[in-house]
Amino acid sequence: MEWQCMMERSTSNMRYQAWRHEPKEGPTVYRSRSVFEDATPELVRDFFWDDEFRPKWDTMLAYFKILEEYPHNGTMIVHWIKKFPFFCSDREYIIGRRIWDAGKTYYCVTKGVPYPGLQKRDKLRRVDLYFSVESRKGDGQMSACEVTLLHYEDMGIPKDVAKLGVRHAMWGAVKKLHSGMRAYQNARKSEALLSRSALMARITTKISFDEGMDSSETVDDDEEDRSPALDIQRHKDHGIDWKWIVVGGTVALVCGLHSGAIGKALLLGAGQRLARK
Repeated sequence: MEWQCMMERSTSNMRYQAWRHEPKEGPTVYRSRSVFEDATPELVRDFFWDDEFRPKWDTMLAYFKILEEYPHNGTMIVHWIKKFPFFCSDREYIIGRRIWDAGKTYYCVTKGVPYPGLQKRDKLRRVDLYFSVESRKGDGQMSACEVTLLHYEDMGIPKDVAKLGVRHAMWGAVKKLHSGMRAYQNARKSEALLSRSALMARITTKISFDEGMDSSETVDDDEEDRSPALDIQRHKDHGIDWKWIVVGGTVALVCGLHSGAIGKALLLGAGQRLARK
């Protein structure tokens, strides 16, 4: 995939880079790399999952609700409504999300899912095509957390207009996110009670990688799978279709979409904790 560099910025305790890819069909795919100094992957994992705290830094989130949750493996289906400019309808999201834990690496996946129990409303535009994956990794004594994010969605806005808006708003949104993460970090130091969303972030599906092999074990003691270096493994969990491809120990996530705009998207996640040099 050809990636166009969009941005490279930094503050005293955060570094940020962003790229975009233009597929022949479907929405633009965005990739970013963020390095947060003095933060752990566990803290950042909880922060991104914590919908109760999110409105304090994400002013676009007007409403959220947990529609369903499955404590045996951490899967959640959540309902979001996000504010858009006055000339656009607000956007509605039905999101399935789940976290995989590969020892010291977390793969946090969110995707748009169908939910017949919640009918579409005239004043809201539902975003059906939505996919995002974040990865965070730690390895021993470290002082920074690196997060890789891959994301796309069809917001129902002309592609060129959407790209222009993303480009101009990106750094401001990143600074708000970083400020929110630090506020969350301070709040956690006070030993405040964890929200339901943050508690669910701690329930993950365990996976591990040997040389040329893949093994997978969910929290509810699903049967372990072992396969050759190139294998496709499909999980259907509560109506959400998760697919895996493992190539030489590197995990790639394949999203089965409910819209024909793209069909399939192959997104690679990688991250690491970094020690100060």
